[in-house]
Amino acid sequence: MKKLLALMLALVMSLSLAACGAGDEEIAVDALDLSTASWEEIVEAARGTTVTFYGWGGDENRNNWLNTTVADYVKEHYDITLEVVGMNIDEILAKLSGEKQMGATSGSIDMIWINGENFYSAKENGLLYGPFTEKLPNMEAYIDLDDPETLNDFCMPIEGYEAPYARAQMVMMSDSAVTPEAPANADEFMEYCKKYAGKVTYPALPDFTGSAFVRNLIYELCGWEQFQTMEADYETVKAAIAPAIEYLRALNPYLWNEGKTFPDSSTTVDSMFADGELVMNMSYGPFSVATGIANGTYTDTTRTFVFDNGTIGNTNYMAIAFDSPNKAGAMVVINAILSGDIQLTQYETLRELPVVATDKLSAEEKAAFDAVEIGEGVLTQAELLAHRLPEMPASLVPVIEEIWLNEVVGK
Repeated sequence: MKKLLALMLALVMSLSLAACGAGDEEIAVDALDLSTASWEEIVEAARGTTVTFYGWGGDENRNNWLNTTVADYVKEHYDITLEVVGMNIDEILAKLSGEKQMGATSGSIDMIWINGENFYSAKENGLLYGPFTEKLPNMEAYIDLDDPETLNDFCMPIEGYEAPYARAQMVMMSDSAVTPEAPANADEFMEYCKKYAGKVTYPALPDFTGSAFVRNLIYELCGWEQFQTMEADYETVKAAIAPAIEYLRALNPYLWNEGKTFPDSSTTVDSMFADGELVMNMSYGPFSVATGIANGTYTDTTRTFVFDNGTIGNTNYMAIAFDSPNKAGAMVVINAILSGDIQLTQYETLRELPVVATDKLSAEEKAAFDAVEIGEGVLTQAELLAHRLPEMPASLVPVIEEIWLNEVVGK
């Protein structure tokens, strides 16, 4: 009996010690003051943990890259398990907002793929953790800290609440065997639509690509500088974009379905173009034509083009949830994605414009980036960046989308 009691006591004590050990480890991680901790301490706290990365899951190539290249890298170098969760950003923000209202201090989201209006909303409502980017060694090592897109997201000050992930830029595309000409400005685009009446359109706003395409036409017709500091007042914006609204209404009769309705998404427009129903397409992926040619979606004669005055470019970013249970781990993963090694694989695999500053690369790294075959039918990185225009403030975007709905659709 005494032996049994002794055995039971020993078992209880061992379980208690194990529980205390686990608790001590959790407390040690939670107790780490990230604002004062060294990078070495942050890395050590992140070892052996899991980091969840929430973002749009509709890009199969990106999902594969995250789940293999990035996940393998952080596992090998930091013993971090990366868990990628596909979820639309509005659902992510709704989830965080609900947790905020409930007073949650530890949620289930660590990292978030975000930019533009969604960053503006999340930051304004306290849904993001920060500032944190000044703690990341690779921000200093690889990123141009004075670049406007490092400092601002859709003209919204970032203030260390997100780190760059990849660059995007609006491009248009056509099959040069079907339409040899490529419009270089708004006037030529109008003539192009008249020539190929019923064979051109764009996604209905607020589709991300459709909205960006309309903003490009606004820049063409109204200039871009005035919008950088404009207040998000309906009547003010409406007056500023009046020439573009008049142009879009005049364009409608020559569009698919005479502009009475518009395709519901960029995915639909892309399918219509690939099937030959449309002669022109647009994308925020500047190298998407190369991918489409390679996988047989587009013909070998498909070509990318931009307007002479340029097209809108922006950066997408990585942020950390305000109630992330593993902020240290999220910081380590974000830092890894900023490395030259991972940015190179993103450029090679996903054909995304990298965020690294060329003048911060070593000679060996620069040679590796220069050696990347970007594929057929696309503009070079240098050509794109030479035609890159800044985004307008995120607060103006929904106003323009509302004006478009009221003043353009079916008019």
